[in-house]
Amino acid sequence: MASHSASQRYLSTRGGSYDLSFEDVVLKGLANDGGLFIPEEIPSLPSDWQTAWRGLSFQDLAFEIFSLYVSRNEIPEADLKEIIKKSYGTFRADNIVPITTLDQEKNLHLLELFHGPTFAFKDVALQFLGNLFEYFLTRRNKGKEDGRNREHLTVIGATSGDTGSAAIYGLRGKKDVSVFIMHPKGKVSPIQEAQMTTVLDANVHNLAVEGTFDDCQDIVKALFADPEINRTHRLAAVNSINWARILAQMTYYFHSYFSIARQTGSSDPKVRFVVPTGNFGDIIAGYFATRMGLPADKLVIATNENDILHRFWRTGHYEKHPVHGREAEGGIEEDGAKAHSEGVKETLAPAMDILVSSNFERLLWYLAYRTSKVEETNRRRMEAGEKVKTWLAQLKNDGGFGVDPEILAAAKDSFASERVSDKQTIEAIKDVYGWALPAQKDAGRKATTGTEHDGHYILDPHSAIGIAASLRSIADAGKGAHHISLATAHPAKFSHAVELALKDQQGFSFETVLPEQFVGLEQREKRVLGAKASWEGVREIVVKRVEEEKRA
Repeated sequence: MASHSASQRYLSTRGGSYDLSFEDVVLKGLANDGGLFIPEEIPSLPSDWQTAWRGLSFQDLAFEIFSLYVSRNEIPEADLKEIIKKSYGTFRADNIVPITTLDQEKNLHLLELFHGPTFAFKDVALQFLGNLFEYFLTRRNKGKEDGRNREHLTVIGATSGDTGSAAIYGLRGKKDVSVFIMHPKGKVSPIQEAQMTTVLDANVHNLAVEGTFDDCQDIVKALFADPEINRTHRLAAVNSINWARILAQMTYYFHSYFSIARQTGSSDPKVRFVVPTGNFGDIIAGYFATRMGLPADKLVIATNENDILHRFWRTGHYEKHPVHGREAEGGIEEDGAKAHSEGVKETLAPAMDILVSSNFERLLWYLAYRTSKVEETNRRRMEAGEKVKTWLAQLKNDGGFGVDPEILAAAKDSFASERVSDKQTIEAIKDVYGWALPAQKDAGRKATTGTEHDGHYILDPHSAIGIAASLRSIADAGKGAHHISLATAHPAKFSHAVELALKDQQGFSFETVLPEQFVGLEQREKRVLGAKASWEGVREIVVKRVEEEKRA
């Protein structure tokens, strides 16, 4: 029987919106003050978790972890189990997130997170979130026949590639939910775009925005802050700002830890997690797992050439653009090429082409809270919120901010960072393809369509960035630590990078990495609206389309 939360409450990273329930934060997405939701207390693991949880399935492990954050009063035990069962029943791998050992000698492992319906790690969270939305709405609308009296959720999201399709597949056809997903026009891979725009369910709306992912993300935040649309529509978020996504992603950190424990026969293996990082949601889930008590030697942030996070860990300055005098520390490529000096650089890993990482705000709050000298808890929380507000105001007005040395030292306690260029990404795909794979000991793992070909493993560019960072971390940490590198997407989603890396390899053909679900996808009927990078224009589209849906 799971130990469970006694009505865990939630607060905002910017100091407001106290005393909200799990259901409140899932349906709201963003706090009224513009902050992100975090739990008042990070729960501790049960004293016997390492033995009691060791043999659990992914679904049973998810139940144990979720039960520490969600009280039985909010979601009864049987209902939570059913939501979890439904969410992970859509996955192709028996154990949901299998591990592949790439190099036995180096203790290098790949955590395959792409076995859900859209072949991306975001399915792990968004299948769960979609079912949560449906559960809460069904409960609220029980007995309400009149469409005008029913609660209706208007889901707004921005995507740099994978969030959009994962959200759409999690919410398509669900009653009382309208889904609006914005993507930067021409800046997602063709397969990613087709996955979104070929879903023709009436409640799904794709918007191709003339701008960058950051423009799309800014529109989402502006809509959530707009009193007019919030008065008439119940807005909900699917981006990793939604707390339920962070909660769902914690499970695979524990699951992979136990996979290594079983493989090695160790009761407490030494592990490092390496995470390709864009919006910081995936790795902040790992941070929460470690704060709960999961032992991890380090969480390694792997960035591409959009390296704002890497520069922060090097300098203590979080700046949209490298500035003169600090470029040499964080913004120079290893081969000596000068880093980009402004804007988002388009790379071979488009899901990581992000200038400002939204979830970094959650970490900033905890760093401020943990380093505070104030003893009284509520005052300490408020002080942390004020610091976060000040930093974000500086980011908005001045393009960046710096933190005190003790904040940076606290960040370095839990995290390390690596920056991987496009050239190094291609090299990593080539190198891993050339390795001989060791025999796999994970009984729940099967060779998966498209990732292995004649004994060769094929990485997508985001996962390749994680592997390149892992190899540097191994050199730093030594072979004692098991490096678990997160594989965030299937290689078929990024044909350009994979073909660029492997076109000269004997016997390689891109058809070998193409799952049957992708064959002919780009030729199917599509539905997509063009939109300017204007939140007022997007608001107009949202209001009009929701009204049309309700009338239908």
